Amino acid sequence: MLTPMRYTISCCLLAACLPLTAQTAADELLRYDRPARYFEESLVLGNGRLGASVFGGTGTDTIYLNDLTLWSGEPVDSSHFPDVAGNLPAIRAALAAEDYRAADSLNKVLQGPFSDSYAPLGTLLLDFDTPTGTTDYRRELDLRTATARAQYRTGGTTLRREYFVSHPDRVIAIRLTADRPGAVNATLRFSSLLRYATEVRDGDLHVNGYAPYHAEPSYRGRMPDAVRFDPERGTRFTSLFRVKHEGGRVTTTDTTLQLAGVNEAVILVAIATSFNGFDKNPATEGLDNRALAAEALAAASQREYAALHDAHVADYRNFYDRLQLDLGPTDAPDLSTDARLRRYAEGEEDRALEELYFNFGRYLLISSSRTPGVPANLQGLWNPHLRPPWSSNYTININAQENYWLAGPGNLSDLHTPLLDLIGNIAKTGARTARAYYGTDGWVAAHNSDIWALSNPVGDYGQGDPNWANWNFGGVWLATHLWEHYLYTRDTTFLRERALPLLEGAVRFGLDWVVRDTAGHYITSPSTSPEAKFITPDGYVGSTLYGATADLAMLRELFANYLAGAETLQLRNDFTSRAREVHDNLHPYRIGSEGQLQEWFHDWQDQDPQHRHQTHLFGLHPGHHLSPRLTPDLAAAARRTLEIKGDETTGWSKGWRINLWARLGDGDRAYRMYRTLLRYVPPVGARHGGTYPNLLDAHPPFQIDGNFGGAAAVIELLMQSSADTITLLPALPEAWPSGSVTGMGARGGFVVDLEWADAKPVRATLTARADAQTTVIYGSTQRPVSLKRGERITLDF
Repeated sequence: MLTPMRYTISCCLLAACLPLTAQTAADELLRYDRPARYFEESLVLGNGRLGASVFGGTGTDTIYLNDLTLWSGEPVDSSHFPDVAGNLPAIRAALAAEDYRAADSLNKVLQGPFSDSYAPLGTLLLDFDTPTGTTDYRRELDLRTATARAQYRTGGTTLRREYFVSHPDRVIAIRLTADRPGAVNATLRFSSLLRYATEVRDGDLHVNGYAPYHAEPSYRGRMPDAVRFDPERGTRFTSLFRVKHEGGRVTTTDTTLQLAGVNEAVILVAIATSFNGFDKNPATEGLDNRALAAEALAAASQREYAALHDAHVADYRNFYDRLQLDLGPTDAPDLSTDARLRRYAEGEEDRALEELYFNFGRYLLISSSRTPGVPANLQGLWNPHLRPPWSSNYTININAQENYWLAGPGNLSDLHTPLLDLIGNIAKTGARTARAYYGTDGWVAAHNSDIWALSNPVGDYGQGDPNWANWNFGGVWLATHLWEHYLYTRDTTFLRERALPLLEGAVRFGLDWVVRDTAGHYITSPSTSPEAKFITPDGYVGSTLYGATADLAMLRELFANYLAGAETLQLRNDFTSRAREVHDNLHPYRIGSEGQLQEWFHDWQDQDPQHRHQTHLFGLHPGHHLSPRLTPDLAAAARRTLEIKGDETTGWSKGWRINLWARLGDGDRAYRMYRTLLRYVPPVGARHGGTYPNLLDAHPPFQIDGNFGGAAAVIELLMQSSADTITLLPALPEAWPSGSVTGMGARGGFVVDLEWADAKPVRATLTARADAQTTVIYGSTQRPVSLKRGERITLDF
């Protein structure tokens, strides 16, 4: 309905005349002097489910809309699983005979369908009758309030727009104002790549549609029926648009809302889908998307704009204000964000930009990870493509996990929950996959997953290369997040009721996946190393072998996590004894002829020594069983591996390598890579990894994992923690000699504040989340700490 607004014209004009948030610090504000032309320049907003990508145009403002629960596809149907479990012994026999060509060929039989894709909901378009020429343009995203703004002058009038996405009120809100009466004139319309219909009812624009029931990955290229729609299948969606206005009038057509002579207008957008869980058919067992959207719109419409914004900011800052970072003063000039990136790429100092990137990573996690069972995906929340890069799915050979490296140390463990929920869902489909594909106990997941908790090895029944399609340790890696969450929260109820049973299921699969080698050690068979290939002495370039280092590293970490959890809950039985026996007798790490940590069971050449993946270094990071302190020789071999790989790689891989260098204690090398992660990448024609103008990570193309990995690495440089230690300034770069940080999360159940000067700690304050003990380490100094829940201690150095 067309709702009059309870605002006075004087307030409207005063608000429009005020400058944008000039008082916001440079480390909390993205700003630009022209509208976005490409998605990679847009300002992204989100409430953990609804997403908006704002272009801020003057003739037409384009706003991409997303809902985190809108995907192609339907629940996993295990009745269609191929009957291939009997093929596993043949693969193992080929490997025992050192016939790697045959093993690759046989491994392809153990492939199933591809994952489904995250879908774009549509585009909100605001058309303006703008006279030729605009001046004084400014567009910004304020990280303190999760609010975007655009402002410019045209025809003697200053026009201003403000945008936010509210979690408490479940709507997108856009306010349009001007500095003179009756100057807001616009037409609101909607478009989508999905199937949809629009109608105007009671003055509101109603859009109802549905997603495809299948979308092929974009990397499969042009193919018939790549995207398949059926009106009886797929997830339904509803988008409702309402204009509340003061002055002027709003008229309608069948597909538009038209504002004329308005003083001020607020556009409310409510969106809902029929997604009702990973195991419910969204067409026949789905939620009532129409009723949910209508309910949210009706409730939000009862509140004034200021109340909506205040509630949004209060909710958001409950997360954002937990941590503050200060890397010291900067002499960088006040420039637009894209200009700052270009200047920084030339080697100039800009500590505020380094802080901004870190704060933006926290902002992105808050904005994309608040939906139960649906974590941030490969593009986080923001995707405009019908067949997005890599299906914008959950790529679980690194990318989905990297999305959540920031959760614990960034003091955002509650935002880890959507991924932990998904792990529980995958364990259910993964138990069926383990039996059907491999004939094993426990649960398994492979290279990809999606909102439906896909767990089978992908590849379209033999079309995929085994080096990615057949890797099946995604579940093992995911399971380690359960123990990580416990270490940060010390939530024993979570450990007992959720984490340990899931860890046990992953361990059961691992126990069935190992065999004895000729030396009596346990190795995995078959085995691959994510997306990498080896070259045998006779020149064969292959993927499938036994005992890849990545597999064994993950099993070491998984088994150690499970055994530590069992010990915490005082659980000892024959199963824990079996897990201990295998853990203690896994094939040991090997150092190769170039001093590198071997990726393969044998000291074989890598097809690509500079490959973007470095999964065999898992034990160093994100794992904890390799370190310069615990395993100095193996840490030195890991360092040599990174030296061989070099610094030039994709965005997400840069994020990982910064963390790896931090764990090695080399802060300056890590900082050098942090600078390359922030290297400017143009929105089109990208040729290297880095950062787009809107600070999103460039693989290229856009993937959000590099943002999260890079932000997490900042904390790794300043503090590292384990179950029983907290190390201060373990890898402080020379470029950050003085600074402070408050609110870091530490394993063991602590929140840590730290101040340093002259490259040395001045003081550290620890607050306990639960009754906890740790040892605080700086250099050769070690200080034991024991606190009760809620207690705090300050250590001076």
